[in-house]
Amino acid sequence: MERPLEIAFHGVQSSPSIEAELREYVSKLETRFGRLLIGCRVSVEALHRQHQTGNLYEVHVVLSVPGRDLAVSREPQKARERYARPDLRTAIRDAFKAAERQLMGFKEQLREDTTAPSGSSLTGQVTLIEPGQDHGFILTSTGSQLYFHRDSVTNGRFEDLRQGDPVTYVEEEGNAGPTATKVRVVAG
Repeated sequence: MERPLEIAFHGVQSSPSIEAELREYVSKLETRFGRLLIGCRVSVEALHRQHQTGNLYEVHVVLSVPGRDLAVSREPQKARERYARPDLRTAIRDAFKAAERQLMGFKEQLREDTTAPSGSSLTGQVTLIEPGQDHGFILTSTGSQLYFHRDSVTNGRFEDLRQGDPVTYVEEEGNAGPTATKVRVVAG
């Protein structure tokens, strides 16, 4: 992530174990969605204290992605009917499951944007897939190589790519120079 994780507690005493759990969930999202996730803010709030029936918690997760923020608010909807003893960890788990679904939906929207080849896409071929890694390189028509990440492959699976496969891609400026995005395998 480009920005550090922000964690806030409202009406709840923060604890090192809860903060560690939140950081672990965010780390899993960052591992899975890599370059897609720019920043994350998490807010944990106690709705009200009820000593007989238990406390209910609300967890807000705001994920910053290119061009917008995705907000997830997990209110304990019928929490007592769904869980025998709803607690803070359950609310956190449910919120991050919803956040993961939001990121998957956003990623699919990005993939759908590339279903028709556009005039700005270029052609090349896969030159190198690093074994056990999540990236590879494309040989361009000018003879240079461009880095691409597994999340850039829009049709097909990264694991199925082989050296020499023809692809189309969009060249964009990355942090370390030009990279290939929206990589599509050309049907042969």
